[in-house]
Amino acid sequence: MKTLTNLKLCNKNILVRVDLNVPVVNGLITEKSRIEAIKSTIKKLIYYKNKIFLISHYGRPKGKQNKEYSLNFILKTLKEEFQIDKINFLKNFNETEIKKMISSMEEGQLCLFENIRFWPGEENNDLSFAKEISKNFDAYINDAFSASHRNHASIVGIPNFLPSLAGDNMIDEITNIDTFVNNPKRPNLAIIGGAKISTKINLLYNLIDNFDTIAIGGAMANTFLHANNIDVGNSLCEKDLSEVALSIVEKAKKNNCKIIIPVDVVCADHLTDQVNITHCDIKNIPNNQKVLDIGNKTTQIILNNILQSKMVLWNGPLGTFEYKPFEKSSINIANVIKKNTNKLKISTIAGGGDTISVIKMAKAEGGFSYISKAGGAFLEWLEGNESPGVIALKENTII
Repeated sequence: MKTLTNLKLCNKNILVRVDLNVPVVNGLITEKSRIEAIKSTIKKLIYYKNKIFLISHYGRPKGKQNKEYSLNFILKTLKEEFQIDKINFLKNFNETEIKKMISSMEEGQLCLFENIRFWPGEENNDLSFAKEISKNFDAYINDAFSASHRNHASIVGIPNFLPSLAGDNMIDEITNIDTFVNNPKRPNLAIIGGAKISTKINLLYNLIDNFDTIAIGGAMANTFLHANNIDVGNSLCEKDLSEVALSIVEKAKKNNCKIIIPVDVVCADHLTDQVNITHCDIKNIPNNQKVLDIGNKTTQIILNNILQSKMVLWNGPLGTFEYKPFEKSSINIANVIKKNTNKLKISTIAGGGDTISVIKMAKAEGGFSYISKAGGAFLEWLEGNESPGVIALKENTII
């Protein structure tokens, strides 16, 4: 696979696929890790006097122009983060407009294209669309590992027409995640949370083969409780997946992998309930309340396992962390990892947007060996599936 280390690009017109699909609340970017992740690649390209054209998606506009999903808003932040005075903006992928922009730009300057998902050819992986984009460019760099699990034109289509390289962030993600998948240190622990077991079935099956212990929290734990004939009240629960939950537990037994599910929980009438909060054993969940966090006993079991592990993987919060006091278990876990990663020489990796948000809430970023900026791509890689975008780079033979 070609990289910026083994193939220098100087004075070229470069297409760079990045992921600027950042979280925004009331017009403000609340988390910038995906922007920070591409700095290394961008700075190298600037240093070697390339003309750099950034391609990204934002949201789900479904192939239609939609001002709500325009990337124009992010220009100010990009200039601040890259410490440059100017970033050009192209509203379309028209060849004439691209040629004009290339002619007007100075060496080392950047241009951001409008949200590529405004064009149906992106998600349809239309090769004619990819070919049209590729005209007038000398090389393509994919630095968007977090989007590389998609069979989209800007991910797998463009490498059919240009010399294609992996950016620094792409290499960083693959190297660090592969360390956990292919070279596990024992004993090890996977902490898996989130809302639905349906989105993480394959992940759990695959982790059983590589981990000694898996701790399950979040709303997805309710499905495991229901499968064990525990009444979870009004909680979010995928009851139709009870058999799947039991099969996961059965596979774990055969592989000597211990599954930790909650023994106690924190419940309330609704997410914003600050009054009717119940701490209880799983056998005493009120039938009119929702489980919104794991309890203190369960949290302590997980913390004890962290301290006994040489490697810890974390994906998914264990409670509805956006609402107090249901962030408590996730914050406690983040803090214990922060305190002990270096002290006890534990290799720790975390990934997923909500997981990163919890870690930042706890101000524990510095306590992890590695934090992946990818979401779905991180999960698919852990499931044992090499991303289509990575395969496209490996198979690229254009020089």
